Amino acid sequence: MTERLVVIGGDAAGMSAASQARRRRGPDDLDIVVFERGHHTSYSACGIPYLVADVVHEAEELVARRPEEFRSRFAIEVHLRHEVVDIDLDRRQVGIRDLEAGSERRQGFDQLVVATGATPVRPRLAGVDAAGIYGVQVLDDGIALRRRLDRGGVARAVVVGGGYIGLEMAEALVQRGVEVALVEQGGQPMSTLDPDMGGLVADAMRSLGITLHLGESVTGFETADGELRAVVTTARRMAADLVVLGLGVRPNSQLARDAGLSVGTTGGIVTDRQMRTSIAGVWAAGDCVETFHRVSRRPIAIALGTHANKQGRVAGINLGKGYATFPGVVGTAATKICGVEIARTGLGEAEAEAAGFETEAVVVESTTRAGYFPGAALMKTKLIVERRSGRLLGAQIVGQENAAKRIDALAIALWNDMTVEDMTGLDLAYAPPFSPVWDPILIAARKAAERVEDTT
Repeated sequence: MTERLVVIGGDAAGMSAASQARRRRGPDDLDIVVFERGHHTSYSACGIPYLVADVVHEAEELVARRPEEFRSRFAIEVHLRHEVVDIDLDRRQVGIRDLEAGSERRQGFDQLVVATGATPVRPRLAGVDAAGIYGVQVLDDGIALRRRLDRGGVARAVVVGGGYIGLEMAEALVQRGVEVALVEQGGQPMSTLDPDMGGLVADAMRSLGITLHLGESVTGFETADGELRAVVTTARRMAADLVVLGLGVRPNSQLARDAGLSVGTTGGIVTDRQMRTSIAGVWAAGDCVETFHRVSRRPIAIALGTHANKQGRVAGINLGKGYATFPGVVGTAATKICGVEIARTGLGEAEAEAAGFETEAVVVESTTRAGYFPGAALMKTKLIVERRSGRLLGAQIVGQENAAKRIDALAIALWNDMTVEDMTGLDLAYAPPFSPVWDPILIAARKAAERVEDTT
């Protein structure tokens, strides 16, 4: 008898799960139906800032596969602009609203994948719904913002929030010739970095002409005839033609919570290593779930397409009667603000101490290439290590071209519980166009090992 798999959400996690399940079970064995409330499937949300900046010229370039391809090649039925509004676990049904027609219906399922993604934080402030204020979460948001910039007449913009999205949108607006101010309630942009490294990011942003208002919170938006006119903070009023909200995201888990699925302290859906939820036959993956941090040993919610694709793949393999597990994360991420690259992995100093570690930290300054080679640029590398044992707990990098991807080597060392003494012997590639003879990673590891030796 043919089983029916219903997938809620048609982006990274949902379509990875559907595709992997189809690879292992044919249409006669498993009927697959996907409901997506947006206009697109399988697109790169991480590419949205570059669409806004006009580095990527067309939105369609960000779409990996369209519904027609899923139907014709994989026998996966995708319904765009269809929102799942409830899950009835007793009847094994979902309620669906057709957002174009306004009609509602119910769909039965044997297996269910919840891949509802994340919800952007949108403050409940006066004027927040005015024209000219944009959140940037899904491709439709990026298209709307890009169209507004293309129309012209945007001279001044305010970005609210100094995290990854805030930085990337500030960069996009600068590249579009807009005067940009960024408001961040913390004392630095990039709160996922330690203050000393976040200060480097702040300096880089100021050098690009971005005005930073740190330690301030937005209290409201002034409007006229429904149009944005100014942003009001705890310290000032700023005239603005456009606002981008970059206040982060939360797991979009309310639908699952209402259905009775277990939701964790992070707000993400609780799953096991196979991406099974607390209810048999119901799976979850992507930004809506919480996952296991391999260093802190605590649950964490991280909204990244890399994790979503991997988790969806794991769920799909298991749905296809294979076996796979998701091993957790170490929190590796990278971004840039024009010519300055920023990367981190593992725990920062405060995070490590909160997790119960005693730490040592070193910061080293080096160059991205041999110092004499044209194009050599400065970079700083910070390592956070466990006191006495010397085990790597986290790393951060701020530098220019070719700096950020060095975080991958540090993430691998972290993943494998290496000590900084172990790392001093790593056989890393060397040639003057790519690295000094002592790579910055090796210099940092050596300095950290010396620090650990002094404390034992």
